[in-house]
Amino acid sequence: MIETGLLITKQNRLLSIAAILDVFETVNKFYTNAGQENPFNITLLNTRDDEYSLMGYECECIDDTAPKDLVLIPAFNTDNIQQAIYENHEFLPWIINQYKTGAEIATFCTGAFLLGATGLLNGKVATTHVDACNGFASAFPAIKLKADKTVTEDGRLYTSGGATSTFHLLLHLIQKYCGADKAVRTAKFFAIDMDRDSQSYFSTFQPFHNHHDELVASAQQKIESNYGDSCTIEEIIKDIPASRRNIVRRFKQVTGITPIEYLQHTRIAAAKKLLEQTDKQMTEVIYTSGYNDPKAFRKIFRKSVGMTPTEYREKFQVS
Repeated sequence: MIETGLLITKQNRLLSIAAILDVFETVNKFYTNAGQENPFNITLLNTRDDEYSLMGYECECIDDTAPKDLVLIPAFNTDNIQQAIYENHEFLPWIINQYKTGAEIATFCTGAFLLGATGLLNGKVATTHVDACNGFASAFPAIKLKADKTVTEDGRLYTSGGATSTFHLLLHLIQKYCGADKAVRTAKFFAIDMDRDSQSYFSTFQPFHNHHDELVASAQQKIESNYGDSCTIEEIIKDIPASRRNIVRRFKQVTGITPIEYLQHTRIAAAKKLLEQTDKQMTEVIYTSGYNDPKAFRKIFRKSVGMTPTEYREKFQVS
């Protein structure tokens, strides 16, 4: 039996916890109905020795629980991830110790931030919610972020992308512990597409403005106001009274990306909106978004989004 610990973190996303429990309970039921031993013994864990129950489970304090084979970290339900990490700092040494004694650690969506804070992911690949990737890369530069990936595995450490990517990591774990047939059966039970390995097309560019760097704010304003002009980043920010090197350094320090990456994200976001909400011809979408080379646009769009502009329109256009 696989001793499985699900962390009940502060500021957790209840939907994440419920999804994890629902899938593992369903797999256990497959075995129960076949007269076999359940593969997963699930324990809810927190850092306080107080009363807590969820879906029929009593919660144990991490200081009192037996060692685990598999530790699961759910998503956070907050925009202030750094505050969430601070509130859950008591978990960090316990997670490190569990890993050192042989446990596998799996994180779901923004739960990857808590694992990142342990240092265990340094030098390893990871993913997280697609809209949290810039913050993750800024907070943990030593981690090899794979922003487009739905699921990653590296040295007994697993991460998943946002929301429904939780189910893809759960299927991955079920296949590892229970075999492909149980993973397929679970996928059919929950109507999960097993072949999705990219989350790029779910990305929504959300510019970070909650800072007090006037130079960076000026550069952001110029990019967001002039992205539709087919000009270079140098032309857009040429009137800002600072050297290009200084602008780039401060811009990346504040936003997590360079000005040229910010311009590209802004243009792709504009193109996606046009594809979703209008019937404009593709050439008009391309030029309105600030590109003058259709071939280059399609290449950049596919790299950023994970599909062609036409495929994106067919998938997401509002009828």
